[in-house]
Amino acid sequence: MPTFSPEYLKKACFHIFRAYGASEEEAGTVARHLVGANLAGHDSHGVIQISAYVERIKKGQIVPGAPFEVEHETPTTARINGNWGFGFVVTERAMRLAIEKAKKHNVAAITVRYQSHIGRLADYSLMAAEEGMIGLITADSGAGRKSVVPFGGREVRLGTNPISIAVPSNQEAPIFLDMATSVVAAGKVSVARARKEEVPEGWILDAEGNPSTDPFDLPRDGGILPLGGDQGHKGFGLSFMVEMFSGILTGIGYGTDPAAFEARHGIEHRHNDGCFIAV
Repeated sequence: MPTFSPEYLKKACFHIFRAYGASEEEAGTVARHLVGANLAGHDSHGVIQISAYVERIKKGQIVPGAPFEVEHETPTTARINGNWGFGFVVTERAMRLAIEKAKKHNVAAITVRYQSHIGRLADYSLMAAEEGMIGLITADSGAGRKSVVPFGGREVRLGTNPISIAVPSNQEAPIFLDMATSVVAAGKVSVARARKEEVPEGWILDAEGNPSTDPFDLPRDGGILPLGGDQGHKGFGLSFMVEMFSGILTGIGYGTDPAAFEARHGIEHRHNDGCFIAV
């Protein structure tokens, strides 16, 4: 397997997205987040995503240069419409807005909708921690395709619905949590498919609801299990609450059928990370 330096990967990533219409600032932000995920050990959220992002740009599902629209705002809150811009760019800006509000009023809460994949959530909660604040962020795909089965079920009903919390610290390393509320992130199953490896037992079910170690069973109408093993109702409950914050509260809505997304929003279904941010 070839080995590339982080600098090479950032440069390659930057020029790929510049070629597809991203500004220098956008391309640099996307490259920094993708390569940063690889360096953090999360290849599922790293440069493996480049081809998917490029395809979404070609389809108009990611819009380089999309306006950052504040639809509603108070001194401590805001509702953001990302207009299908790069999720990294939109969510970084939303977190900076939350931090500035919290500096003035001690607390802030922001919702974001209509943006693309935002990658590792810790990238954003840590922004708040670096400013001496507690940061919390949740994400969800809203109305549309899901990948996680409920506890005791076999048909997908929820997203992997991650959550991240970061806390200021005087220790050498930051204190933070960044996790899916499913037993594994969907991207890690994709990495296993790319490497032609099996996944561990307890990660996924096949279309019939049987335990599987074949990562190709997930896109064949299989599902990821909720966090918690035989106590998976706890992971399911946490995932459900993330769905409320990131899907319902943001206005994206809930559903498992892409047609529901199209009916609600008037556009074809696409990957959409709805986010709730609190500082």
